[in-house]
Amino acid sequence: MALRGRWIDRRIPTWRRRAYLLATLLLVLPLLASAAQMISSGRPHWSNASHASSGQAPEAATTPDAVLQIYAARTWGLRGALASHSWITSKRRGADHYLRYEVIGWRAFRGRPPLRVGRGIPDAEWFSSVPLLLVDRRGEGVEELIDKVETAVRSYPHAEDYSTWPGPNSNTFTAYIGRQVPELGLDLPPTAIGKDYLPEGALFGRPPGGRGFQVSLYGVAGVLMGLEEGFEINLFGLVIGLDLNPPALKLPGLGRLGWN
Repeated sequence: MALRGRWIDRRIPTWRRRAYLLATLLLVLPLLASAAQMISSGRPHWSNASHASSGQAPEAATTPDAVLQIYAARTWGLRGALASHSWITSKRRGADHYLRYEVIGWRAFRGRPPLRVGRGIPDAEWFSSVPLLLVDRRGEGVEELIDKVETAVRSYPHAEDYSTWPGPNSNTFTAYIGRQVPELGLDLPPTAIGKDYLPEGALFGRPPGGRGFQVSLYGVAGVLMGLEEGFEINLFGLVIGLDLNPPALKLPGLGRLGWN
């Protein structure tokens, strides 16, 4: 048995064993750490989870300027260990309310269009998960940005389609808007699974930040280089990457590890 074990060991090249070890370190361990963190957080059941304001958006009634913001928050349940949900919000100059633009999976499961545009709390917790503010534009020039965002929303090619994995889903939608409006400088988190699903199954395209290039096989595998995102490798929707602006390591589940 010992001789057989040594024979098998010699059959596996050293570089391959190291590749397996590296894949474990970069893929499996971060996911396990994220899952442990999610379980220990003790988030409530979806039926009594919070959707209250997180206090990151200015009050519409007392803010005369136009506001455009983009958020992402961990999804509910154990899926939140590896995935986030993203959405876009806007308030026109002088308006007393915000609009939310987002794709919601359960709408599709109930036979309704997954793309929803309507009034809502811009910075609401997503099932008790406090959202991360990704884009925050206010004041001069924002009205024009909102016009471009709404034009892009109307042209979204998957308004009637939804698939949790690999896409198109909520992050596919937000990423599409970022590609159409590169002035936003959008940098979706590595946990935004579905962001790499290119519109209509295209193989080549721009990254969600709008500046750079991306190769993606239906969001299942691909590579990305972008001014906002840095360098990313996508394997089955899980992102490993390196960002330089600001410096950070990107890992599955854990997201960005570095400076904010």
